Amino acid sequence: MLKFVAAAVAALGVFATPAFADSYPTRPITLVVPFSAGGPTDTVSRLVAEAMGKDLGQQIVIENVGGAGGTLGAGRVAKSDADGYTLLLHHIGMATSVPLYRKLPYDTLKAFEYVGLVTEVPMTIVGRGSLEPTDLKGLIDYVKTNKDSVTYANAGVGSASHLCGLLFMSRIETPLTTVPYKGAGPAMTDLVGGQVDFICDQTTNTTSQIRGGKIKAYAATVKERLASLPDIPTAAEAGLDDFNLTVWHGLYAPKGTSPEIVAKLSAALKKALKDPNVVKRFADLGTTPSTEAEATPEALKAKLEAEIERWTPVIKAAGVYAD
Repeated sequence: MLKFVAAAVAALGVFATPAFADSYPTRPITLVVPFSAGGPTDTVSRLVAEAMGKDLGQQIVIENVGGAGGTLGAGRVAKSDADGYTLLLHHIGMATSVPLYRKLPYDTLKAFEYVGLVTEVPMTIVGRGSLEPTDLKGLIDYVKTNKDSVTYANAGVGSASHLCGLLFMSRIETPLTTVPYKGAGPAMTDLVGGQVDFICDQTTNTTSQIRGGKIKAYAATVKERLASLPDIPTAAEAGLDDFNLTVWHGLYAPKGTSPEIVAKLSAALKKALKDPNVVKRFADLGTTPSTEAEATPEALKAKLEAEIERWTPVIKAAGVYAD
């Protein structure tokens, strides 16, 4: 009799998951953004969340859990219930945190289910409006001459701007005074205000300021000029070869989230990335949505693994750690 009851309970469990997935979601979903409000990843997240919410029939609420290079927010999701109601939208820092943090509170490759890639954002090297140099070569010369007084802003350890700064200083063989902020938004505010000299950050955070003439643009960190900022030369055109860096963003769920729910989320992501408003707003911000082939669990998993492999030797060689 006990065996029969146990078998019946097990059978109910088997059939419960698809039924639950069919009705999912029945309440609002929390999307954790591991950076401050107003920054580039926050901007991308809010656009995608709104469009996905329409398709899923439930609101997706943004929760900004900043700090520790995005690891606090990622850790929050890693410990959450695997029911599809707590998600994570993280950028390249998901990969670089592996070598940057020697004691992560979670196993990056084992603590999450993959939903899909969202976008890959170019970066720009920009300076305060009153900065003397007018081109990248002049900026490099100026930085080398004034290395003891020049300030480079970043959005915190492990942020995209931090990584870009490490590469820049390595390429020009000149260490600089770095000023870390609690997010890209505050860093940009001080750059516009002239409190810091320059930064390398995502187009989602710099495009409107460049177009508004509030900051100087020196180069884009991509192989071809940006359609949204065609007058800005690539780093290679401006004299800094092999300086290519983009910031990819991915959507994750806690490990153990059912395949049916992950598939539903991935399908909603694909639709959201084709939403006319998302496409237009992404274009305004200097980026494009991931393709349908990229907005898949398989593509995000492959990207994360490849980026961990790419950045681990770079960060270890620099001897930079966040803990």
